[in-house]
Amino acid sequence: MQALWMLLGAAFFATMGVCVKFGSQHFNSAELVFYRGVVGMVFLAFIARQKRVSLLTQYPGMHIWRSTIGVLSLSAWFYAIANLPLATAMTLNYMSSVWIAAFLVGGALINWNPHDGRSAWSQGPLALSVMAGFAGVVMMLRPTVEQNQIFAGLIGLMSGFAAAFAYMQVMALGRMGEPETRTVFYFAIGTTVAGLIGMGFAGVSEWHWQHAVWLLPVGIFASLGQLCMTRAYSQGATLVVANLQYSGIVFAALYSLLLFGDDIPLIGWAGMALIVTSGMSATLLRTRAAPNAPAEEH
Repeated sequence: MQALWMLLGAAFFATMGVCVKFGSQHFNSAELVFYRGVVGMVFLAFIARQKRVSLLTQYPGMHIWRSTIGVLSLSAWFYAIANLPLATAMTLNYMSSVWIAAFLVGGALINWNPHDGRSAWSQGPLALSVMAGFAGVVMMLRPTVEQNQIFAGLIGLMSGFAAAFAYMQVMALGRMGEPETRTVFYFAIGTTVAGLIGMGFAGVSEWHWQHAVWLLPVGIFASLGQLCMTRAYSQGATLVVANLQYSGIVFAALYSLLLFGDDIPLIGWAGMALIVTSGMSATLLRTRAAPNAPAEEH
């Protein structure tokens, strides 16, 4: 039942996306990343104190790398949320499972030896799931000359690509015995530093308290989602957790329709379903090929 933490985490991430969507009307992406980190640091420090968990770590280098790639994914995701329908941005970010499948296919083809008795087509089903995922992206974004969201869509794709690498590091930290509170806390530090640097280039928006109210739930919901996700992957069945993570797309789609009135055409819904299906298939296939292969992270 530990895998069900991912269901709660997916709901937290989707709710955070709503707050980012509202907050992006008044703050740029760098500011959102910075304030998400500041609020997260305070919130997680409080949780760590209540749980009597030390925030000192013996693996600073691993946390620095995890924060670096994680901040890249988070920043790209926030930008996509600000410039795309929420459900679209969530779906592109959740393509990380398909990206890892693509890595496995590429690695298998590069290392294929015709004399070891294995067929070059042994990765065929996994390759098909990857191509189906990309087909779903094309159906969602529908790239045309007059469309002005192609760049944001590419940034959304990059967020999922970076998330695939970030989760590999989360798994490594978990195997080293790092508690989830400490791992998420150091990620919050990384987002704070990166956001501060980004603000030096992007500038600082005019401060209004009625707008700044969205910054607090961004940090809190993001931290709760990270804690739930980390616990689910640490204690639950990886395959079940990876598939439950796609429930976040459902939550985001509901928010898009109810709160923002986003118009998602039938082909967009079909593309979303194709990405979810290909991601779940890729998770199953790569688990058979490499039982310890990780899934996705936000």
